[in-house]
Amino acid sequence: MKLQLDNHTIELNVLYGVRKKLSLQMDAMGHITVKAPNGTSDELILQAVKQHEKEILRRLQALDAAAEAAPKVREYEEEGKFLHLGKFYSLHDLIDTNGLSEEELKVNLRKFYFSSCKKVIGERIKPYQDMLKVKPKTIDIVESATKWGSCSSSKKLTFNYRLAMAPLEVIDYVIIHELCHLTHMNHDRSFWRLLGSIMPDYKEKEEYLARYGQAMTL
Repeated sequence: MKLQLDNHTIELNVLYGVRKKLSLQMDAMGHITVKAPNGTSDELILQAVKQHEKEILRRLQALDAAAEAAPKVREYEEEGKFLHLGKFYSLHDLIDTNGLSEEELKVNLRKFYFSSCKKVIGERIKPYQDMLKVKPKTIDIVESATKWGSCSSSKKLTFNYRLAMAPLEVIDYVIIHELCHLTHMNHDRSFWRLLGSIMPDYKEKEEYLARYGQAMTL
């Protein structure tokens, strides 16, 4: 279901079920999920979303502004802005900046992202492994200019350290994507069916990486 708000075309993910009230949820990427009682009309759903138009537009504009504000040349100073788990932080909020040269700051910030990515992947991969009944041989955090993750024929998974800059739900998508390759090495219909069974809205996560991936860099 699509809705036009201002200059934004919004695709609503509507979930019907046995519930008494209609509720809205917007994730870190600006995607809206509407949970509605069975039999709720499209008109009522659209009306409910429009009631929150100002807040929705404010958050969408903030996302657009964040993408535009992402510096093309990084400023390695205390107030320089860097992404972590989907939000921008000042450099001093992520690492100790006291008395360090620009080169030292670059090295330490890169170490921070590698460490953060390893921690997040380690914490979040286990439930999906159990769900898919798969187990990778190894899990490594690497630097890549072209891939967010990969799965080798020997069942070795790698994840790009820059994923630490993405929202958790996007990190989850890359984790699930690579775990699904342990069952289906190719991107055939079976692969996408399996991926969709775990994360039905995976296309939204792909769109986020396509849209904001350039800002997720050092």
